[in-house]
Amino acid sequence: MKRNFNEWISNFKESIATHNYYVDFEKVYRNVNNIKIELNILNSLIGSKNIEQDFIDLVEKYPETLKCIPLLLAIRANEIPVVNNIAEFKYNFKNMNYPIKQYIVFMRETGLFDLFENHIINNLVDYATGIETGLDSNGRKNRGGHLMEDLVESYIIKAGFVKNQTYFKEIYIHEIENNWNIDLSAISNSGKSEKRFDFVIKTSNMIYAIEANFYATSGSKLNETARSYKQLSQEADAINGFTFVWFTDGYGWKNARNNLEETFDVMDNIYSIHDLENNIIERVII
Repeated sequence: MKRNFNEWISNFKESIATHNYYVDFEKVYRNVNNIKIELNILNSLIGSKNIEQDFIDLVEKYPETLKCIPLLLAIRANEIPVVNNIAEFKYNFKNMNYPIKQYIVFMRETGLFDLFENHIINNLVDYATGIETGLDSNGRKNRGGHLMEDLVESYIIKAGFVKNQTYFKEIYIHEIENNWNIDLSAISNSGKSEKRFDFVIKTSNMIYAIEANFYATSGSKLNETARSYKQLSQEADAINGFTFVWFTDGYGWKNARNNLEETFDVMDNIYSIHDLENNIIERVII
Protein backbone atom coordinates (compact mmCIF):
# COMPACT_ATOMS: atom_id res chain seq x y z
CA MET A 1 0.00 0.00 0.00
CA LYS A 2 1.36 3.39 -1.00
CA ARG A 3 2.22 5.57 1.96
CA ASN A 4 1.02 9.14 2.40
CA PHE A 5 3.87 11.65 2.52
CA ASN A 6 2.01 14.26 4.58
CA GLU A 7 1.09 11.69 7.18
CA TRP A 8 4.66 10.34 7.20
CA ILE A 9 6.39 13.69 7.68
CA SER A 10 3.85 14.76 10.32
CA ASN A 11 5.47 12.25 12.68
CA PHE A 12 8.94 13.76 12.36
CA LYS A 13 10.58 14.67 15.65
CA GLU A 14 11.86 18.04 16.80
CA SER A 15 14.91 16.61 18.52
CA ILE A 16 16.69 13.42 19.50
CA ALA A 17 19.18 15.20 21.74
CA THR A 18 20.30 13.35 24.83
CA HIS A 19 21.46 15.11 28.01
CA ASN A 20 25.13 14.99 27.02
CA TYR A 21 24.47 16.27 23.51
CA TYR A 22 24.66 19.93 24.47
CA VAL A 23 28.09 20.08 26.12
CA ASP A 24 30.74 17.40 26.57
CA PHE A 25 31.88 18.59 29.98
CA GLU A 26 34.39 15.78 30.37
CA LYS A 27 36.18 17.08 27.28
CA VAL A 28 35.89 20.68 28.52
CA TYR A 29 37.46 19.87 31.90
CA ARG A 30 40.16 17.75 30.28
CA ASN A 31 41.20 20.52 27.89
CA VAL A 32 41.33 23.13 30.65
CA ASN A 33 43.21 20.81 32.98
CA ASN A 34 45.92 20.38 30.33
CA ILE A 35 46.85 24.06 30.66
CA LYS A 36 45.68 24.73 34.22
CA ILE A 37 49.16 25.40 35.59
CA GLU A 38 49.97 27.90 32.84
CA LEU A 39 46.61 29.62 33.27
CA ASN A 40 47.25 30.03 36.99
CA ILE A 41 50.62 31.60 36.24
CA LEU A 42 48.94 34.04 33.86
CA ASN A 43 46.52 34.91 36.65
CA SER A 44 49.32 37.05 38.12
CA LEU A 45 48.68 39.56 35.32
CA ILE A 46 45.11 40.24 36.46
CA GLY A 47 44.92 43.73 37.92
CA SER A 48 48.53 44.54 36.96
CA LYS A 49 49.49 48.24 37.09
CA ASN A 50 52.45 47.71 34.79
CA ILE A 51 51.14 44.97 32.55
CA GLU A 52 53.53 45.28 29.62
CA GLN A 53 56.63 44.83 31.77
CA ASP A 54 54.93 42.20 33.90
CA PHE A 55 54.03 40.33 30.69
CA ILE A 56 57.64 40.48 29.49
CA ASP A 57 58.94 39.20 32.83
CA LEU A 58 56.38 36.41 32.94
CA VAL A 59 56.97 35.18 29.38
CA GLU A 60 60.74 35.27 29.81
CA LYS A 61 60.50 33.14 32.95
CA TYR A 62 57.58 30.95 31.83
CA PRO A 63 57.52 30.90 27.99
CA GLU A 64 55.14 27.93 28.06
CA THR A 65 52.35 30.25 29.21
CA LEU A 66 52.12 31.65 25.69
CA LYS A 67 50.35 28.50 24.51
CA CYS A 68 47.27 29.56 26.49
CA ILE A 69 46.80 32.83 24.61
CA PRO A 70 44.89 31.48 21.57
CA LEU A 71 42.29 29.82 23.81
CA LEU A 72 41.70 33.14 25.58
CA LEU A 73 40.51 34.38 22.18
CA ALA A 74 38.45 31.23 21.60
CA ILE A 75 40.88 29.94 18.97
CA ARG A 76 42.10 26.36 18.68
CA ALA A 77 45.45 26.87 16.98
CA ASN A 78 49.10 27.45 17.75
CA GLU A 79 49.35 30.19 15.13
CA ILE A 80 47.18 33.26 14.68
CA PRO A 81 47.41 35.42 11.53
CA VAL A 82 46.87 39.18 11.83
CA VAL A 83 46.80 41.85 9.14
CA ASN A 84 47.07 45.59 9.77
CA ASN A 85 47.76 48.62 7.57
CA ILE A 86 51.51 48.11 7.79
CA ALA A 87 52.23 44.42 7.58
CA GLU A 88 50.98 40.87 7.92
CA PHE A 89 51.89 38.76 10.92
CA LYS A 90 51.49 35.12 11.86
CA TYR A 91 52.05 34.80 15.58
CA ASN A 92 53.26 31.43 16.83
CA PHE A 93 52.24 30.74 20.42
CA LYS A 94 54.13 27.49 20.72
CA ASN A 95 57.51 28.79 19.60
CA MET A 96 57.89 32.58 19.59
CA ASN A 97 58.67 33.83 16.10
CA TYR A 98 58.69 37.58 16.83
CA PRO A 99 60.36 39.74 19.49
CA ILE A 100 58.39 39.98 22.73
CA LYS A 101 57.45 43.58 21.94
CA GLN A 102 55.44 42.36 18.92
CA TYR A 103 53.53 40.01 21.19
CA ILE A 104 52.80 42.99 23.43
CA VAL A 105 51.22 44.69 20.40
CA PHE A 106 49.13 41.59 19.87
CA MET A 107 47.97 41.47 23.48
CA ARG A 108 47.11 45.16 23.47
CA GLU A 109 45.33 45.26 20.12
CA THR A 110 43.26 42.13 20.69
CA GLY A 111 42.00 43.49 24.01
CA LEU A 112 43.60 40.84 26.20
CA PHE A 113 45.66 43.36 28.17
CA ASP A 114 42.48 45.33 28.85
CA LEU A 115 40.85 42.12 30.05
CA PHE A 116 43.72 41.57 32.48
CA GLU A 117 44.68 44.98 33.79
CA ASN A 118 41.13 46.24 34.30
CA HIS A 119 40.26 43.15 36.31
CA ILE A 120 37.32 42.35 34.03
CA ILE A 121 37.81 38.68 34.93
CA ASN A 122 38.93 37.20 38.23
CA ASN A 123 40.33 33.83 37.25
CA LEU A 124 41.62 32.54 33.93
CA VAL A 125 40.84 28.92 34.73
CA ASP A 126 37.16 29.81 35.10
CA TYR A 127 37.33 32.02 32.02
CA ALA A 128 38.94 29.24 29.96
CA THR A 129 36.31 26.78 31.16
CA GLY A 130 33.63 29.10 29.82
CA ILE A 131 35.40 29.44 26.49
CA GLU A 132 35.86 25.69 26.18
CA THR A 133 32.16 25.24 26.89
CA GLY A 134 31.31 27.64 24.08
CA LEU A 135 33.75 26.03 21.66
CA ASP A 136 32.38 22.60 22.46
CA SER A 137 28.95 23.69 21.24
CA ASN A 138 30.48 23.60 17.75
CA GLY A 139 30.72 19.86 18.19
CA ARG A 140 26.96 19.46 18.42
CA LYS A 141 26.64 18.97 14.67
CA ASN A 142 28.90 15.92 14.78
CA ARG A 143 27.26 14.64 17.94
CA GLY A 144 23.86 15.10 16.31
CA GLY A 145 24.88 12.91 13.39
CA HIS A 146 26.12 10.23 15.74
CA LEU A 147 22.89 10.40 17.75
CA MET A 148 20.87 9.30 14.73
CA GLU A 149 23.38 6.62 13.86
CA ASP A 150 23.32 5.34 17.43
CA LEU A 151 19.52 5.33 17.41
CA VAL A 152 19.32 3.38 14.16
CA GLU A 153 21.97 0.97 15.38
CA SER A 154 19.97 0.27 18.53
CA TYR A 155 17.02 -0.82 16.39
CA ILE A 156 19.27 -2.91 14.15
CA ILE A 157 20.48 -4.76 17.25
CA LYS A 158 16.93 -5.03 18.57
CA ALA A 159 15.98 -6.71 15.29
CA GLY A 160 18.52 -9.43 16.04
CA PHE A 161 21.47 -8.44 13.86
CA VAL A 162 24.98 -8.85 15.28
CA LYS A 163 27.80 -6.37 14.76
CA ASN A 164 30.57 -7.56 12.42
CA GLN A 165 28.59 -10.72 11.71
CA THR A 166 25.30 -9.69 10.12
CA TYR A 167 25.65 -5.91 10.27
CA PHE A 168 28.64 -3.65 9.77
CA LYS A 169 29.35 0.03 10.51
CA GLU A 170 30.95 2.61 8.24
CA ILE A 171 31.71 0.39 5.29
CA TYR A 172 32.87 1.54 1.85
CA ILE A 173 31.59 0.45 -1.53
CA HIS A 174 34.81 -1.35 -2.43
CA GLU A 175 34.63 -3.29 0.86
CA ILE A 176 31.09 -4.41 0.06
CA GLU A 177 32.22 -5.53 -3.39
CA ASN A 178 35.20 -7.43 -2.00
CA ASN A 179 33.35 -8.99 0.93
CA TRP A 180 30.33 -10.27 -1.00
CA ASN A 181 31.48 -10.42 -4.61
CA ILE A 182 28.94 -7.93 -5.92
CA ASP A 183 29.37 -5.34 -8.67
CA LEU A 184 28.39 -1.87 -7.42
CA SER A 185 29.80 0.08 -10.36
CA ALA A 186 26.30 1.43 -11.03
CA ILE A 187 26.49 3.51 -7.85
CA SER A 188 30.24 4.22 -7.86
CA ASN A 189 30.48 5.72 -11.33
CA SER A 190 32.32 2.59 -12.49
CA GLY A 191 34.66 2.74 -9.53
CA LYS A 192 35.56 6.42 -9.93
CA SER A 193 33.79 7.53 -6.74
CA GLU A 194 33.91 6.00 -3.30
CA LYS A 195 31.06 6.15 -0.81
CA ARG A 196 30.88 5.04 2.77
CA PHE A 197 27.57 3.81 4.13
CA ASP A 198 26.68 4.23 7.79
CA PHE A 199 25.62 0.59 8.03
CA VAL A 200 25.39 -2.52 5.92
CA ILE A 201 23.15 -5.43 6.87
CA LYS A 202 23.81 -8.76 5.16
CA THR A 203 21.05 -11.31 5.04
CA SER A 204 20.93 -14.63 3.18
CA ASN A 205 19.64 -13.07 -0.01
CA MET A 206 20.20 -9.30 0.21
CA ILE A 207 22.75 -6.61 1.05
CA TYR A 208 21.14 -3.55 2.65
CA ALA A 209 23.21 -0.37 2.54
CA ILE A 210 21.92 2.14 5.06
CA GLU A 211 22.30 5.88 5.58
CA ALA A 212 21.03 7.61 8.73
CA ASN A 213 20.73 11.32 9.44
CA PHE A 214 18.69 13.78 11.47
CA TYR A 215 18.17 17.45 10.64
CA ALA A 216 16.93 19.65 13.46
CA THR A 217 17.28 22.79 11.31
CA SER A 218 16.84 23.48 7.63
CA GLY A 219 19.49 24.44 5.09
CA SER A 220 20.56 24.02 1.48
CA LYS A 221 22.29 20.74 2.31
CA LEU A 222 18.95 19.02 2.86
CA ASN A 223 17.79 19.59 -0.71
CA GLU A 224 21.07 18.26 -2.07
CA THR A 225 20.90 15.24 0.25
CA ALA A 226 17.37 14.42 -0.90
CA ARG A 227 18.38 14.67 -4.56
CA SER A 228 21.54 12.61 -4.18
CA TYR A 229 19.77 9.86 -2.23
CA LYS A 230 16.98 9.78 -4.81
CA GLN A 231 19.59 9.17 -7.49
CA LEU A 232 21.40 6.61 -5.35
CA SER A 233 18.18 4.73 -4.73
CA GLN A 234 17.35 4.63 -8.43
CA GLU A 235 20.85 3.39 -9.29
CA ALA A 236 20.67 0.75 -6.54
CA ASP A 237 17.36 -0.55 -7.91
CA ALA A 238 19.25 -1.85 -10.94
CA ILE A 239 21.56 -4.05 -8.85
CA ASN A 240 20.38 -7.54 -8.01
CA GLY A 241 20.82 -8.46 -4.37
CA PHE A 242 21.41 -4.88 -3.23
CA THR A 243 19.01 -2.41 -1.57
CA PHE A 244 19.58 1.14 -0.41
CA VAL A 245 17.76 2.17 2.79
CA TRP A 246 17.54 5.71 4.16
CA PHE A 247 16.51 6.59 7.70
CA THR A 248 15.94 10.31 8.16
CA ASP A 249 13.98 12.62 10.44
CA GLY A 250 13.91 16.05 12.03
CA TYR A 251 12.03 19.34 11.82
CA GLY A 252 14.63 20.66 9.38
CA TRP A 253 12.76 18.82 6.64
CA LYS A 254 9.63 20.89 7.24
CA ASN A 255 11.15 23.71 5.18
CA ALA A 256 12.70 21.37 2.63
CA ARG A 257 9.78 19.05 2.18
CA ASN A 258 9.42 19.38 -1.59
CA ASN A 259 12.69 17.67 -2.43
CA LEU A 260 12.12 15.10 0.28
CA GLU A 261 8.68 14.35 -1.12
CA GLU A 262 10.15 13.83 -4.59
CA THR A 263 12.52 11.25 -3.11
CA PHE A 264 9.74 9.70 -1.02
CA ASP A 265 7.61 9.24 -4.13
CA VAL A 266 10.21 7.10 -5.92
CA MET A 267 12.05 5.46 -3.01
CA ASP A 268 10.34 2.56 -1.28
CA ASN A 269 12.89 2.22 1.51
CA ILE A 270 12.90 5.66 3.12
CA TYR A 271 11.89 5.61 6.77
CA SER A 272 11.61 7.80 9.85
CA ILE A 273 12.13 7.29 13.58
CA HIS A 274 8.40 6.67 13.84
CA ASP A 275 8.87 3.78 11.41
CA LEU A 276 11.73 2.44 13.52
CA GLU A 277 9.52 2.58 16.59
CA ASN A 278 6.99 0.49 14.70
CA ASN A 279 9.49 -2.27 13.92
CA ILE A 280 10.14 -1.39 10.30
CA ILE A 281 13.51 -3.17 10.29
CA GLU A 282 11.97 -6.50 11.25
CA ARG A 283 9.33 -6.07 8.53
CA VAL A 284 11.45 -5.00 5.54
CA ILE A 285 14.97 -6.29 6.12
CA ILE A 286 14.69 -10.01 5.52
